[in-house]
Amino acid sequence: MTTDASQLAALRVSALREPAAHVILPERISKEPLGPMVRHGDEEWRDIVAWTLAAMVEAEELGVGRANVEQMRGAQDPNVMRLLGVTPGFGKALALPEDWAYQVIRQVGNYGEVFDRTLGKGSPIGLERGLNDLWTRGGLMYALPLR
Repeated sequence: MTTDASQLAALRVSALREPAAHVILPERISKEPLGPMVRHGDEEWRDIVAWTLAAMVEAEELGVGRANVEQMRGAQDPNVMRLLGVTPGFGKALALPEDWAYQVIRQVGNYGEVFDRTLGKGSPIGLERGLNDLWTRGGLMYALPLR
């Protein structure tokens, strides 16, 4: 059977009687990038969606997650301060509260936490991060700077 790796992983646990008897091969034969989409013409919403994804990836790279986001609000790292809205400016540019990214991370986590919970090791699907991992760990994920 061939299809997107995430679909194979989901089918393995939802449609097969013996999921453990089936293996997803590590080789990828095509690119199937998946990501958030918004309707054409809603640039404000597109900006919010795109920057939210970027903030979640940046949070993972900076080591900010659900468990430590409160503590990290006191960090002196300018990148963390900008991300969490301690240093104001970016929220206003998106017409959002300054702590918008802090709220996202507090409520759902950083990119890695969400991936693990919904598709990865912490989910029934059990998909490996692979290229969805941070660039610092051999993946392709990196965020534009929140500036």
